[in-house]
Amino acid sequence: MSDRQPAISPPIWLMAMAAFTVGCGLRILDPLLPMLAGEFGVGLGAVAPLIAGFAMAYGLGQFAAGPVGDSLGKMRVAAVAMALYAATLLGATLAPDLVALLAMRVLSGFFAAATIPLFMAHIGDSVAYEHRQATIGRFLTGMVMATLLAGPISGIVAEFAGWRASFLVLGGIGAAIALLFILLLGPGWKQGGRGGRPGFGGFLRLLERPAGRRLMLVTALDGMLLFGGAVPFIASLLIQRFDLSAAEAGLAVAGFGLGAFVYTRSAGRLVKRLGERGMVLWGGLGLGAALAAMALAPAWWVVAGAQAMLGLLFFMLHGVLQARATEALPEARGTAVAGFAMSLFLGQSLGAVVFGTIIAEAGFTPGFLLAAAGTVALAVAINRWVLPKG
Repeated sequence: MSDRQPAISPPIWLMAMAAFTVGCGLRILDPLLPMLAGEFGVGLGAVAPLIAGFAMAYGLGQFAAGPVGDSLGKMRVAAVAMALYAATLLGATLAPDLVALLAMRVLSGFFAAATIPLFMAHIGDSVAYEHRQATIGRFLTGMVMATLLAGPISGIVAEFAGWRASFLVLGGIGAAIALLFILLLGPGWKQGGRGGRPGFGGFLRLLERPAGRRLMLVTALDGMLLFGGAVPFIASLLIQRFDLSAAEAGLAVAGFGLGAFVYTRSAGRLVKRLGERGMVLWGGLGLGAALAAMALAPAWWVVAGAQAMLGLLFFMLHGVLQARATEALPEARGTAVAGFAMSLFLGQSLGAVVFGTIIAEAGFTPGFLLAAAGTVALAVAINRWVLPKG
């Protein structure tokens, strides 16, 4: 296997920048909710839908993103969606009231839905499978950096210039990236998809295949156990069990982004050394150990240390599923990756409810131990039923 990374068009760095912009759109409001509540004269509960509206539209938007991208051309649709996403960010700066701002957030989430999955599907079309996970890892650098930087940058900009300035800066960046896409696509701008009317047939074909059904199931479990299960409650554990402030807990959980960044820089070497089965096995076992350590932690620094490893371990397992998603339906990769994103989103939504209830009723220790055991079982299931033999 060659270590040389393939070049594709548009370049990976531009796709990563677009992913960074989308990731920032998801996290831009984290430090701004009190400011928005104050300006519009409402409580925090009334502005929370600004976050949920984006996430919900992003998840539901996958129904359209995959089939339309496959039909009309993945990069063509992604470029247009990126431009419309930037327009909604700029539109948010003009919102006269909370209802108008919520409308812009919902539209932002809907258009953002047609970017990340179609970029990943395009990588699947353009890069041989042996290089694909490493290439997707480089692409994910943008999302990881957004996780680390979106909140602090948005908060600083808003502190000095108001919350509208945060949307203005991000919208300007998004517009510049959309323009670069159009300029650099060249002949790719005219390259269409398979033609025909977009429809849900690709989703049905994906679910008709046993391998497709198994992939969607384990992806939903991945979302339930980790994205919506343990990970969102780590900061709460630090605050409630160890009396850390919100700022201190935020710094501790930022370690996830550092571990994820290590993954994006080393994915190719990890795959070459461990193979997909090794990535899933060691990622799953490591996640189980890290979550169990958090469940039983006697001090905050134990949780912080485990969190620093969590990002790397998570993407060792999750990255394999992403790569398999690009191969689940080669004739309609956009639809397959969109189905992957929907499964992850549905699992995340279910996990937030299930684990939130468990933690509220029984405490953090049972909740995190359940997530630890479930993640180890998930790794075994992926190796047994999802990855090809041999």
